[in-house]
Amino acid sequence: MTYTISLSSPSSIIGHKDQIQSLLSDLETGNVAHAYLFTGRKHLGKFTVAKWFAKKLLTEGVPEEGRERAEQEIDKLLHRDLLVIDQLWIEEVCEDFDVIAKSSNVPQAHRSKQPTAKTDTIGIDDIRALQDRLREVGTGAFRCCLIRSAERLQEEAVNALLKILEEPPEGVVFLLTGVSTSHLLPTLVSRSRVLRFASLSPQEMKPLAGGMPPDDAQFLLRVAQGAPGMVMRLKADPDLLRKERQRAAWAQGFWGAGSLAERLKLLEPLSDRGEEASRALLHLSLALREERERMDPRCAEALTALVGDLQTNVSRPLVLQKFVFAVSST
Repeated sequence: MTYTISLSSPSSIIGHKDQIQSLLSDLETGNVAHAYLFTGRKHLGKFTVAKWFAKKLLTEGVPEEGRERAEQEIDKLLHRDLLVIDQLWIEEVCEDFDVIAKSSNVPQAHRSKQPTAKTDTIGIDDIRALQDRLREVGTGAFRCCLIRSAERLQEEAVNALLKILEEPPEGVVFLLTGVSTSHLLPTLVSRSRVLRFASLSPQEMKPLAGGMPPDDAQFLLRVAQGAPGMVMRLKADPDLLRKERQRAAWAQGFWGAGSLAERLKLLEPLSDRGEEASRALLHLSLALREERERMDPRCAEALTALVGDLQTNVSRPLVLQKFVFAVSST
């Protein structure tokens, strides 16, 4: 799913004023780095800020009469100085190049050839396709390469990217996003100017839920946890919003369950790693927070221990059993 945000000015972006001011200062002082790395958890708006900054760079010095056309080309990924690696071709998962073209404009035909791409990891051939585009002559002072979720880069791809950053072409600016610097090779981090993004405050988030029924607005802001992109996704996708409400009901059901067997059965969404488990843990935490006055404080301690245990390679069934025994003995 994609959604459109106006990127013509900083006022169109929710929050992250310090990061935006830092980027504007770099542009105004002529101190634009060859590579930026925006880090923070998912859906904070890192890629939105990256696209906004790319638009600022690519329209720098463009006469007023040509600015609107340039901005339209950037929004449609048709500007020849803008290269974006976002959504990738994946066999039996995402094979529609027309859909992919809405978020990525670096050639991906190689991904459908044998051996075909099975995941959204960024390989050496993806970076080579980017390099081929960089050999084309630019039209302005800057060229921008955006890569979403840089932790997807395979080691060979990172090494190829590092070679570009060691001797960057004149005016080329890489804008990378990632969850954390710990998920990336230190050499890539050291060659980038790092800007860290944090969750937004409730006051900053409030305008996003404007015009909604109070109950829906409160629910959206609670589950988004300071991530504006999550609010946008839930507002745009009724099915996704319905699923979040089901997860909330599931979490409340867990804390209200009366037996060990029932609680173990309810924890099945946590059996495997992935997005479902992450969302389930969030809702367990939110539901516990709502019921904290009647719940034993040891439940919160057990949940904290569960989150830590699930990040290790220990047996998930054993960890879940341990958690259920802990909360049921309170």
